[in-house]
Parts: sequence; structure tokens; C-alpha cells
Amino acid sequence: MYNDVLQEMETKMKKTVGVLREDLKTIRAGRANPGILDNITVEAYGVQTPLNQVAGITVPEARLIAIQPWDKGLLKEIEKALLKSNIGITPQSDGTVIRLPFPDLTEDRRRELAKQVGEYQERSKVALRNSRRDGIDEVKKREKNSDLTEDERHTAEKDIQDLTDKYSKEIDDICEAKEKELMEF
Repeated sequence: MYNDVLQEMETKMKKTVGVLREDLKTIRAGRANPGILDNITVEAYGVQTPLNQVAGITVPEARLIAIQPWDKGLLKEIEKALLKSNIGITPQSDGTVIRLPFPDLTEDRRRELAKQVGEYQERSKVALRNSRRDGIDEVKKREKNSDLTEDERHTAEKDIQDLTDKYSKEIDDICEAKEKELMEF
């Protein structure tokens, strides 16, 4: 049959949605979200190390992230990494803790971030369409090899389209929620 094609497609589509969720974590709304620090690495003991492995990261207030290095000697390196990271927030250090205060977003910045969400959404939908195309090509190939009948191919194509529609709606819902979060004042 063609169930293995559907399973492989669903796996790819789930992965696409997962990548979208990770990408959206890096877009900061007005609230402090430690997820924006996930991709930051720090030069620690001669090796590039993820920030969360050299410091405790907390959110003591809605608009503040606190970073407390486990080794005080890494404070300057963490500050350097934060400045290079282009997250748009200037770190403030008191010698033991680095604070990242999140300013209120301007209307223009909110629109810019919403546009970025739209770009991630479109990129994810392109990935879904590519998965759909690959699945349909595989089903057609199996029909050509006489592994499937024409009726089974039509059923498979309908199932593939239903799966694509399901994940496309999930992507739309995720992006709509993120845009709504960005536009809150």
C-alpha cells in the first residue's frame, strides 16, 4: 500500500512545524523570553559553549532576563557574546549578574516582527508543499510500477492533500497566535 509514504510525509511535516516553533521563539514580543538566548554561544575555557551551560538564566520580571554565570570569570565573555548576538538588547552588568531589560516595542517594530513571522510561515508552507509533491511523486511511481491501482493512487493523493491541509492549518494557527502576541500592547 502507501501507508509508509503517508507516515514519512507526516514525519517531515511534524519536523517542519517543530522548526517553525523554534524559529518563532527567537522573535521577541514585549515579554522577556529566555528562548531568544538559545542560539548564543560563549567562549568558555577555549571552547564555544551554549550560554545556558555556563550560566543560570531566569526571568525575575515580565520584561527582564537575568543571567548569572556559574564562573564569575566568564562575565565579560558572556557580555561580549550578547553584544555580538544581535538580539537588540544591551546587557547591563553589576559584576555578578547580567540583566537584559526588554523595552516596549514600537508600532513599527511590531509590524516588522509580524512581517518576519509571515516569512517564517511562508517558508514552512513551502516545505509542506515540497513534502506533498514528493509524496505524490512516490505514489505515481508506485502506480507506474504496478504496485498501486489507479483508484488507490487517487485515494492516496486525497490522503496526502488532507495531511497537507492539516499541517498547513496548524502553521497558520501558530503564526496567527504569534502575530497576536506581537501586536498586544
